Amino acid sequence: MMVGHAALAFAIAAWVSHRYGFATERALLVGAAAGAFAVVPDIDMGYALVGLATAGTVDPSVLQETFWDSGLTVHRGMTHSLVVAGVAGVGFGLLAYRDSRRLAGLGLLTGMVVATGAFLGVLETGVMASFVLAGVVVAIGARRAGVEPESVLAAALVGVLSHPFGDLFTGTAPKLLYPFDVRLLPTRVTLSADPTLHLLGAFATELATVWLAFAVYMAVRGRPLRGHVHRRAVLGAGYAAAVLAFPPPTLSVSYHFVFSVLAVGVVCGSVDVPTPDLRCPETRRTVLLTSLTAITVALVAYAAAYLIVTYRAVGQTV
Repeated sequence: MMVGHAALAFAIAAWVSHRYGFATERALLVGAAAGAFAVVPDIDMGYALVGLATAGTVDPSVLQETFWDSGLTVHRGMTHSLVVAGVAGVGFGLLAYRDSRRLAGLGLLTGMVVATGAFLGVLETGVMASFVLAGVVVAIGARRAGVEPESVLAAALVGVLSHPFGDLFTGTAPKLLYPFDVRLLPTRVTLSADPTLHLLGAFATELATVWLAFAVYMAVRGRPLRGHVHRRAVLGAGYAAAVLAFPPPTLSVSYHFVFSVLAVGVVCGSVDVPTPDLRCPETRRTVLLTSLTAITVALVAYAAAYLIVTYRAVGQTV
């Protein structure tokens, strides 16, 4: 989901900047900054690395379970709160200024870490410190890349505030109003009672945000999407056969689906005669958009095949 977070924030920030009158490169730069800020809340998954380091085994299945068990201990808590994000976003943005506002931002972010240490435990303090540090790095990087302080502030708020909404369909519902003991969503949003259809719906939502980001990117540059999609993308329809080759994917077990459908996209997008020259920007755009189209075709084909196989099996049972 990390790609979706970045894509959504990029699309929002870049499009608003473009409509506001920013030059092409400037608007895209603000969008890139927002996309980078949107990834920052997932720094809380860093605790999963601690779990791996202390697992005491090299068994892949055990390591996978340990990774998620450790990561989910703190994941989607404080770093996914709209309250925390609002305060942190302002702090990150203020760091981009060169006057007293920078000190105010530094004080605000330091206060967040100190308050966490005073009222919560060592683990939570470490998570908050990591969150703040990651945001500071992005803010400094955006400023050095030439993003104006006002735009850094806006990008930070768009990035960290949009992040939790990308997690509504998978895993545990984020604690949107942390530290207040109020849950807007006690559980994740369910797209279908069928776990496989829910997974496909969540994947489609993620794919839609990537499409949105590409559409905004091309619109800001004044280039059409259609001319960059090669007809070989339709070969993604062959992925429908995966219904018979792999067990149905769910949120619990989805690696085989995700990696294989992405592989289909990569192959359809990059395999050509002669070999694509990726040094050319136009070629890179064609490869990426063809890959994305192939993945979309593969997803639709797989979903259609799954429905046919499932309902046929249900009909035979009845």
